[in-house]
Amino acid sequence: MATTTSASAHDQAAALDREDPLAAFRSRFVLPAGMRYFDGNSLGALAKGVAERVARVVTHEWGEGLIGSWTSAGWLELPRRVAARLAPFLGVAAEEVGVADGTSVNLFKLLGAALAARPGRTRVLALEGNFPTDVYVTRAAAEQRGAAVETFAAADLAAAVDERTAVVTLSHVDYRTGEVFDLAALAAAAHRHGALLLVDVSHSVGAMPLLLEEWQVDLAVGCGYKFLGGGPGAPAFLFVRRVLHESLRSPLPGWLGHANPFAFADEYEPAPGVDRFLCGTPPILSLSALDAALAAWEGIDLRAVRSWAASLGDYFIALVDAHLAPAGVLVASPRDAVRRGAQVSLRHPRAQELIATLAARGIVGDFRPPDLLRFGLHALYVRHADVAALVEALAELHATSAEPRR
Repeated sequence: MATTTSASAHDQAAALDREDPLAAFRSRFVLPAGMRYFDGNSLGALAKGVAERVARVVTHEWGEGLIGSWTSAGWLELPRRVAARLAPFLGVAAEEVGVADGTSVNLFKLLGAALAARPGRTRVLALEGNFPTDVYVTRAAAEQRGAAVETFAAADLAAAVDERTAVVTLSHVDYRTGEVFDLAALAAAAHRHGALLLVDVSHSVGAMPLLLEEWQVDLAVGCGYKFLGGGPGAPAFLFVRRVLHESLRSPLPGWLGHANPFAFADEYEPAPGVDRFLCGTPPILSLSALDAALAAWEGIDLRAVRSWAASLGDYFIALVDAHLAPAGVLVASPRDAVRRGAQVSLRHPRAQELIATLAARGIVGDFRPPDLLRFGLHALYVRHADVAALVEALAELHATSAEPRR
């Protein structure tokens, strides 16, 4: 990238960033000096106030309150409070959200419940190339119920549904390319044949407004540590559409999912509503971190988040086309922002090496085999100036590697 071109790109980035409707919220996050962070779609940046909240829970609530904090500090109600914070991100009622366990465990619970609720149906339709853990869990849950998993490209899923189908399951956003799939259309196709739609929204929650109720999605799972910034290993969540609450039973009947957990009854009686999908004792430290992280989103319009991420992606792709495509760096993400999540993935044979070299320069993205450079565009702290610097660095790296050795 020539110096004059760089200056032009940076000037354009500065002009775009002056129009940032979310600029004031950047100060809510802890961002290391000198780092340009494009991995918020894997691990969100630390929100201010989270460390203090966790320290308070450890030193005061646990250290001084000890076991009494289950009631005095409201620990038992914390999963419900976090669920209420999460519900607006999903476009559903708080009573339809449960916060517990990890994404994989929640996926297993909902798949098992869905398959049991559709007896005699032996097909589970899954997204081809979905995130590997989702594939493993789907196969394991189906095997336990005597069902078979069949994988399809996203464009073929709807047409593959028939009366033998129990569940259709996929991720809302492709973790590799960032492609966004049409959940409303898939829900309609599933329901025409009496099947259920189960979606993993880990790569879309916090990146765009979700309308799970409006789209008539039946079941969903998601993690709290990507765009939401709940911290490494943050508790996950699940969504169960209200009309399904009493017909589904969790295959993991833990004591917190009991109708009366402190009766310590020998026989299991599922709690009413989505709480029946709770399982073990709530992880209070990590739940507190997630709760504080979600507080950092107060006052933020998810439509503005979506719009800003789209602008960042469009600008990124334009710069790649202009300055990196001749060097063999190709855009792997959809070019239409409507069909693209808050990430842009590039394709290059030396992707892993390039990601490592960028990280050494303070520009953090990630690598996905065999040849993808993946860059998350978290709207609350990524700017067009960061994108311009990233593309400039990639161009410099390619130019350096292309120079003849002396």
